[in-house]
Amino acid sequence: MELTWAKALLLTGGVVLAPVFAIVTSLVFWPGVLLKAYNWYNRRSQGVAVRYSHSGSYRFCYSTRGTPGGATPSLLLLHGFGASKDMWLPVVMYLPRNLHVVCLDMPGHEGTSRTGAEDYSIQGQTRRVHQVVRHGVSLDKSPFHLVGTSMGGNVAGVYAALYPADVCSLTLVCPAGLVYPTESSFIALLKELDLEKPVAPSKPIPLIPTSMQELEAMLKLCCYKPPTIPRQFLRGLLANRIPNNDFYREVFLEIVGEKSRHSLQEHLNLITAPLQVIWGKNDQILDVSGAAVIQKALPHCQVDLLDNCGHAIALERPRKFANLVLDFHNKAKKQA
Repeated sequence: MELTWAKALLLTGGVVLAPVFAIVTSLVFWPGVLLKAYNWYNRRSQGVAVRYSHSGSYRFCYSTRGTPGGATPSLLLLHGFGASKDMWLPVVMYLPRNLHVVCLDMPGHEGTSRTGAEDYSIQGQTRRVHQVVRHGVSLDKSPFHLVGTSMGGNVAGVYAALYPADVCSLTLVCPAGLVYPTESSFIALLKELDLEKPVAPSKPIPLIPTSMQELEAMLKLCCYKPPTIPRQFLRGLLANRIPNNDFYREVFLEIVGEKSRHSLQEHLNLITAPLQVIWGKNDQILDVSGAAVIQKALPHCQVDLLDNCGHAIALERPRKFANLVLDFHNKAKKQA
């Protein structure tokens, strides 16, 4: 019997509509799954693989691309508070495919083990990063270029100070852990919260959103001009963050506590590796005046300040950021 186009459409409709229905359903009911699928696709398209390394019962999770041991030093990237290794994907897109890159999930974040406060202070995170460098990510054969942003910048600076033989060059991106001459909008908000009180603050911590309104406020605080992100992706981001909010609060109280608050400042004089500082001039989280603090302590450092850019440089200016790091990376290699 002749198969008309109408009958063919009816017969194939189930096949065609099933995945469409699944996608629409995930958009509406499981936006967090959609965001994870997007990150998976993004990693795959860039040739980035997720790996795990164990040290006893402790598990590290990281993503990697390229092969270690070449003429060019490897690149180890440490993300900021509440983020994950995937925050670096927009930057990795602009890095050479043959460059060995490792993006680590910081202690307790995403796929790396959660333990307790002893691992969430800046000193504790530094010890854990050293542990994975020595035993898990193929970075222990020769010195590498270390990059850290915000909380990860605090950790990276302390790491370079305590383990100078591991680090051939260092990039600090809007790092935490300094005494800032000018108070940022974020620091002013924290003072209002009075986090040192034993009871929970009545207002939410700006970097730990619990609603779409708070998430949008966080993006405005982190970015000079927040990128246009589809609302379902924002819902997915929020859905994936909310179950972790108790953990984020525990980490946050550790890194702003007395032991960690000025860790980078206290270790600046011990940093011997060639140093690059990158900062957005419009950073509302950690004021750009911190760059002058580092430059005063380490006059030979290279400082790159970005116009019309806030705290989330890897999100706002990924190409520019990648080029700055690569230029410094190559210059430091020639000088070694």
